[in-house]
Order: sequence, then structure tokens, then C-alpha cells
Amino acid sequence: MTILSGWDDTIVALATPHGTGAIGVVRLSGPSALQITHKMFKGKNPEQQPGNTVHYGHMYQQQEWIDEVLITIFRKPASYTGEDVVEISGHGSPYIIGRIIEACIEAGARLAKPGEFTQRAFLNGKMDLAQAEAVADLIAANSKAAQQTALQQLRGGYAKDLQWLRDELIQFAALIELELDFSEEDVEFADRKQLWNLVSKLLQKVRSLISSFALGNAIKEGVRVAIIGKPNAGKSTLLNALLNEERAIVSDIAGTTRDTIEETLNIEGVLFRLIDTAGIREHSTDIIEKKGIERSKDNAEQADIILYLIDLLNEEDDTNAFTDWLEAFKEKTIRVYNKYHAWQQVSGVQEVHDRLYIDAKDGYGIDTLKQRIFEKVVGEKIQAEASIVTNARHLESLKRIEESLSVVQLGLEKKITGDLLTIDIRRALHYLGEITGRVEIDRDILGTIFGKFCIGK
Repeated sequence: MTILSGWDDTIVALATPHGTGAIGVVRLSGPSALQITHKMFKGKNPEQQPGNTVHYGHMYQQQEWIDEVLITIFRKPASYTGEDVVEISGHGSPYIIGRIIEACIEAGARLAKPGEFTQRAFLNGKMDLAQAEAVADLIAANSKAAQQTALQQLRGGYAKDLQWLRDELIQFAALIELELDFSEEDVEFADRKQLWNLVSKLLQKVRSLISSFALGNAIKEGVRVAIIGKPNAGKSTLLNALLNEERAIVSDIAGTTRDTIEETLNIEGVLFRLIDTAGIREHSTDIIEKKGIERSKDNAEQADIILYLIDLLNEEDDTNAFTDWLEAFKEKTIRVYNKYHAWQQVSGVQEVHDRLYIDAKDGYGIDTLKQRIFEKVVGEKIQAEASIVTNARHLESLKRIEESLSVVQLGLEKKITGDLLTIDIRRALHYLGEITGRVEIDRDILGTIFGKFCIGK
């Protein structure tokens, strides 16, 4: 990886959230972090203190006492950024924190750009690009599954898989290029059958990572679950039952829900976004209701899971036109049969074995439904050591790697020459490097990636 030049200055930013709090932390990073702190801090000289130590003192701006603070010193390279870092912990008044940052800038620092601390950590070799992006995912994690996935990537589990791919590809390329060096002798250093098997193994791994993105994206963004069905099937009652609170208006009048209602539900650490939609019926003279029905269908098509709620008391009302429309989405649809207890009293019919029965009014079957929703998306796929792709940028690079390796595999089958094989091997290595940052990375690309971070990270 080529390290970009121009990181000879010292940056400063608030590392804790904006607003009033008990404590606010201002972070400095760069070659002059200790000297700048010394100009403002009255206490032990920071420049003479060892790393990983905390010191009490007073913070001044132009000889005016601002606050009593603690400073924490991290000396390079044993710091988050790989540079000298000082964290100033003061009282969390926005005014006081603003004065401390102003004093740092007056003493020679500059205000950090979004994500610049983590960008410096990447450029100084403290983490690869995939791990750096995992930091942003960890900060934004809104469920246990999202947190675990981000931590796994930050610990380097995903990076190990990518490193293995890179090492295998480099070994492959080395054998082929060695043959090119001895092309006049017509020598084969690499057994073509073994190479084909190696490429097959690499493709299998790449495709596994690609297929994990559906789960990874669902964990990161939340799983969209559309509740659809005929008017008065009990969709709003089901939403309330799943949330265990009265969120949606419930009425016996068909068509009460005119617009979508969206709420979140955490099931076993995974965030699900529940969407209560307007009842779908084939004929409606109400313009507003018709628009609600159109929106319901759009939400169902875009959802990760469809809960198709069927009223057991009026099951025959689910017309062919409605079920025909749902046929295209059957892989993501869970059929749920509602009003179970009332149906039992009226009909006395025995349960059908493969049906999921619930009664949204009294909560019967709701826990079973939650488990079915979870299994539909996650199942046994989340494992502590599993590599799950959550980043759309990584997905595109992995698809390019798959494409390049498929061409190499085809080339081996057609027995094309080594010089042509190396073109696609190098292309695969390039796209792999785009994920980890082990290629020449343009400043604009890095700015886009790290610009999504908060200022103090």
C-alpha cells in the first residue's frame, strides 16, 4: 500500500457527542499533539510523560483559566492513529469544550475532517480499509447482531479471509510468471489441474462472501417486514401484538389503515422494520384508499419478508387475483392464519399441520411467529467467527473478483497461455486490494469513505 503524503500536521476534534454532558473529550492527533497540549496545560509537562498515562491539571486559553481537566497521553505508534495522541477530558459544557478546541487551534492544531482520525489509522498501517470501515459500522450499530458483525470485522476475521485469498492468488501468479521467465525452455512449473482446483476453491470462497451480503445488509440496515392482507384481516392488531404496545389504531371498520405505519422490533439481536400497510382489495371507489393499496403493494415488493395475514373467518375472500400477485414473492412470504380462537369456536375444524396459526388479539402464536421471522432471514447463519459482508463497496469488488477468476478458470480449461492468464489474476488482485486498501488509493475515494464518519472518529 502506498502511504499518501501530507499528514505532517496535528488535528483536533470533539470525540464525545455534541451537547451538554458530565464530561466532554477533545482529541488531538499528530506530530505536535504533545507540544500543543503543553502550551495550554498547567500541570506535568506532557512532552516528558510516558505513553498510556493520565495527568491532572488546568487548561488555559491565552492565560485565562478555562477548566480543570485530565489529559491522557498515547505515544506513537501505540495509539489509535499510530501518531502521538492526547485526549483532554473536561466538563461537558458546550461552551467549555468549544474554548478548549479554540485553544488547541490557536496553539497550532487544525480542526479534523470527518473520519480523519480513522483515516490516519489506516494510512499509518494500524488497520486495513475493511477494518476502518468496520469502525463506522460499529458506531452506527443499532442491534446486537450489527455490533457482533462489526466487531468481527474490526478484529480482522474478514481481513483474514481476504488475506488468504490474496496469498493464494499471489502464489498462483508467481508460478505462472515463473513459467514466462523460462518460456524459451517450454517449462511448466504449475500443474494446470492443481491450478484449476485452486481457482475453484477461491471462487467458492468469493461466492460465499458474496452470498453473505444479503444477510449482512439486513443486519446492518434492518430487515424490512411488510404486513399485508385483506381489509380487517387484523394487520394493525398484529403489529400491536408484535410490538406489545398499542401503536396502530384498531377498528372493525374495513380500511381504517390508509397509510403505512413503520416501527422497529428487535428479535434475538436483529432489528426488524415492521410495516403495517393498508388492506388490499381488488375494488375500491375511495381514491385515498386506492393510493394506500398501491403503496401497500410497493412496500411488499421492496420488503425482505412479507407477512401475508389471512383471516380464518373469511379465508375464502382471498381471491385468486390477490394470491396470483403474491406468487412472484413466495420465497420471501410467510403465510399467517389469524383469528384462530374465534375460528375454532365457529368451525371446530382441526388445524392443518403446515399452517402458522395466531390470534393477534390475545397473543396466541406470536412468539412462534417471531421465531419464524427470525429464521426466515437469519436461521443458523450468524456465527461468532463467520465472515459476513455488510458493505456494498466490498460486494462490487467481490463480484469483479469472481468475474476475473471465472475467466481464469475458463482459460485453464481452454489451455490458453500463461501471459493471458496473468492479466485476469492481476485484475482479481487489484479488486481485492480495493477492499483492503492494499493498492494505490485515490484521495477522493478515501474522502468519500471516511467522510461518512463523525468528526471525532
